[in-house]
Amino acid sequence: MIRIGIVGGTGYTGVELLRLLAAHPQARIEIITSRSEEGVRVVDMYPSLRGHYDDLAFSVPDTATLGQCDVVFFATPHGVAHELAAELLATGTRIIDLSADFRLRDADLWAKWYGQPHGAPQLLEQAVYGLPEVNRDAIRNARLIAVPGCYPTSVQLGLIPLLEAGLAQPGSLIADCKSGVSGAGRGAKVSSLFSETTESMKAYGVSGHRHLPEIVQGLERAAGQQVGLTFVPHLTPMIRGIHSTLYAQVPDRSVDLQQLFEQRYADEPFVDVMPAGSHPETRSVRGANMCRLAIHRPQDGDLVVVLAVIDNLVKGASGQAIQNMNIALGLDERLGLEHPALMP
Repeated sequence: MIRIGIVGGTGYTGVELLRLLAAHPQARIEIITSRSEEGVRVVDMYPSLRGHYDDLAFSVPDTATLGQCDVVFFATPHGVAHELAAELLATGTRIIDLSADFRLRDADLWAKWYGQPHGAPQLLEQAVYGLPEVNRDAIRNARLIAVPGCYPTSVQLGLIPLLEAGLAQPGSLIADCKSGVSGAGRGAKVSSLFSETTESMKAYGVSGHRHLPEIVQGLERAAGQQVGLTFVPHLTPMIRGIHSTLYAQVPDRSVDLQQLFEQRYADEPFVDVMPAGSHPETRSVRGANMCRLAIHRPQDGDLVVVLAVIDNLVKGASGQAIQNMNIALGLDERLGLEHPALMP
């Protein structure tokens, strides 16, 4: 059995890890931490998990105890993993970080977007960006894995085939993205209240969102050159889900784009390229570790539109984290993640 520790298990990504790992045939949660909820049983906080974690209680993070695990997930606010990562890596355990602490290669760029100095710049060189569809080989040997953000996952999976093939004009990319309210986290905030979000929709972070440099970093890797990206996120009145509508200028009409995407993701178990003309819905991925894509060329013009949907808490966070764990430990990466989406 894989011995697992979870640091920061009281938020949405933490409980999603617990839900998904409960169905993983080789996973056993040894420890889960929360400074504010020390001593509270997991099932008392989350009755949905009764019968799965009845003997598990939150404890204060302890490096010695966590270091006895094979894998430690960080489901914590940005900056927390910086403090413990070096000590834990020295024990020989693997770290899979769901925060943004190790996603960006440039410590100064991270500090600019996250408003604090990077706490562990010496670890950035060994951190592997955990987008399996791009970095699978590196993930296999990684000791420190940075799980991509939710918006970056959907945008990159939607645009990478066009950029890798050199078809999209890299200077004029647009990502128009909508997210459910759970993407804002479980903390109490007026902007996340039901009466503030229901029957309403709004854009935010138009002048610059923290996920922008992460997306650009990934797209530039795919393109092999600098890209220009306009990224506009929106908050929508749903709990889970991300819908990204992506725009790219592709003047070359000689390439069958449907075939391009199907071939690029033919061996990817968690990317579904839908039939031509499809319009994927967020409810089709709710609770599942799946990204569904559809490609359109409206009016047969130069502008190509790619539609991408994911569950922000699964393929956009905890499910992708488990997918990374499976790859790093030499397991079938689908293990514990093959359940279909919830309907309705």
